[in-house]
Amino acid sequence: MKKISLNSQILIGALIGVAAGFALTAAGKESALAGGTLYGAKLVGTLFLDLLRMVLIPLVFSAIVVGVANLRAHSQIHRVWVTTLLFFFASMAIAIVIGFGAATIFRPGEGIRLDMFAEATKNYQARQLPLPDYIAQFAHGLFQNPITALAQGDILAVVIIALFLGIALVVGGERYNNLRQMLQELFELCLQIVGWIMRLAPFGIGALLLRLVATQDGAVLGSLAHFVAVVIGSTLFHGVIVLPLILWLFTRVSPLRFWLGAREALITAFATSSSAATLPVTLRCVEQHLHVKRDIANFVVPLGATVNMDGTALYEAAAALFVARLAGIEIDLVHQLVIFFVAMLGAIGAPGIPSVGMLSMVLVLQSVGLPAEAIAILLPIDRILDTVRTAVNVEGDMVGSLIVQKVVDQQGGPA
Repeated sequence: MKKISLNSQILIGALIGVAAGFALTAAGKESALAGGTLYGAKLVGTLFLDLLRMVLIPLVFSAIVVGVANLRAHSQIHRVWVTTLLFFFASMAIAIVIGFGAATIFRPGEGIRLDMFAEATKNYQARQLPLPDYIAQFAHGLFQNPITALAQGDILAVVIIALFLGIALVVGGERYNNLRQMLQELFELCLQIVGWIMRLAPFGIGALLLRLVATQDGAVLGSLAHFVAVVIGSTLFHGVIVLPLILWLFTRVSPLRFWLGAREALITAFATSSSAATLPVTLRCVEQHLHVKRDIANFVVPLGATVNMDGTALYEAAAALFVARLAGIEIDLVHQLVIFFVAMLGAIGAPGIPSVGMLSMVLVLQSVGLPAEAIAILLPIDRILDTVRTAVNVEGDMVGSLIVQKVVDQQGGPA
């Protein structure tokens, strides 16, 4: 008998949670059975979220350090990797701006307030400061004692520490191979633990959704459909309009020629929702159909599968504003800049597999004090959105390889 995939299990758990929530609402939330069920659901949902928070800091820390440190292997082709990273960060920045713009213009979640997020909202409001004080506090909080930052789970400080350590490993070269290998093993160990935690995802998500449906009205479902449409529309805009336009401006390669050469990789990415699983197909399309030199393709595409996440960054930016509205919070410019920073750096070193994307979303939410419980709303629709954003992620890698080749050829080839 064929084993049910994790995505299918999560969907089944979500449907059971929603159905049980509606059943409790129909039966009356004042009964002893309803009270006991809601209490049990809160315990299960909280346990699942606490397990995610437990592994979040070591995973983010090791992923960013390893992702930055791995650049050292390509230091001999300085112009290639500098051009590659500039393109990756620029394209992700554009994607995040599009995500913010779409969420601001179309405003999914407007007019709906979830009582489930009331405690997080209260904590958020208590931390509000005047803008000058907030900027000073934010800058001060970026650079902390590493042990303190790791112990307290200060997301931004951990990201900064990891960046510094990764850069130091690059500069140090072969002297720090043992430390680099240890951090690589820590990263792989964290992924193994994430795999164990994700086995509980169908129960955790079902429990969180049961509470959500039993304590809210049905308007949230319509708002969720609105959010899905906004994210898919803005992601397609980035993939169909923005990336081909950038490609044409730099290389004069027409969108039609690009899509004909890239279609196998894009279809595979759409079907698998994994840029890592699509990697062999992407390399073949880039080298054989788009005629990128092998040495450039073999650097840009694998690095892009790890670092370049246009679709994911766009989704996380839009999702943060959506969750903020559901929690009754208006995200100001400073907090949007924090989301911008964390969404971009959170992609560095993150593996191109579906389940870990949820941890990246928790990272973005917690960086500005938004409730991690929001993944109960986001995860059931994640599989639908993941197909589109993964295809755009892979498209960005292929566009990047063509642009890097053009720029390097104009400068006389790799050095």
